[in-house]
Amino acid sequence: MKYKTLKNKLQITVLLLPGMLIFGLFTIYPIIKLLVISFFHWDFSSILNQSFAGFDNYKAVLKDGYFQTTFVNTLVYTLVTVPAQMFLGLMAALLIHNVSHFKVGFRVLYYLPVITSWVIASLVFKYIFNTEGLFNYFLKDVVHLADHNIRWLDSRWSGLGVAMILGSWKGIGWNMIVFLAALQTVSLDLYEAASIDGAGSLVRFFKITLPSIKGTILFALVMLTIGGFNVYTSIKMITGGAPSHQTDTILSWMYYKAFSTGDFGYSAALSFITAFVLALLAVVQFRLMKNNN
Repeated sequence: MKYKTLKNKLQITVLLLPGMLIFGLFTIYPIIKLLVISFFHWDFSSILNQSFAGFDNYKAVLKDGYFQTTFVNTLVYTLVTVPAQMFLGLMAALLIHNVSHFKVGFRVLYYLPVITSWVIASLVFKYIFNTEGLFNYFLKDVVHLADHNIRWLDSRWSGLGVAMILGSWKGIGWNMIVFLAALQTVSLDLYEAASIDGAGSLVRFFKITLPSIKGTILFALVMLTIGGFNVYTSIKMITGGAPSHQTDTILSWMYYKAFSTGDFGYSAALSFITAFVLALLAVVQFRLMKNNN
């Protein structure tokens, strides 16, 4: 009996070993290496001979005005896009859940933006909102609401606003799929009992639907918050951080500091500060949802 147990454990270890080695080599080791780099003066000029910096890189990040700007940009982006994606995704899920025909067609239609390349979608939005783009043409020449072309991508908040519109639009389909799966697990008996008691649609939604899918809402909230703080491609393709890094987010600023200025120690410290903020936000979100149960 002991021989069979030992043999089973050995077989399991052998099967898991390749995956564990790959995970350790390409995930654990880079994280540890990045943590080490964050405590050293590591740049192009000292790549072969680094000096210990202690917490200097972390202090430099927190005191940097550009970091403060990019942090605010990322926070605003997340606060706008996350509720927008969740609300619109939930509304789409409720619509599809309650229709009798063409459910598959509606799912495909709403999910198409999700599988569309970020690069392609960003270039399309950049073309639409460019100074000589379609949106200005519509405002100026079609509905005559503007007497000149507006430079949407050349100012901080309008440039970020375009990225927010894109981020919200692309995330609707993912949220729709997640919430649709959750809605299908809600017992129909609850709705029937509520209808017998005279509860209307809004009452059933707030008293039955939302409490029943609270776990899914928390999951979507945490995942979308992480995604919001990781926004990069749309910013890089639409504004490129212009003007003067005013539309940069944490990730695009991190990339600039690492690969344009060569300050890898600063970027490594920034990455761990971001990870700490995300972990803190996740804990707060879990606590708030738990207290509402």
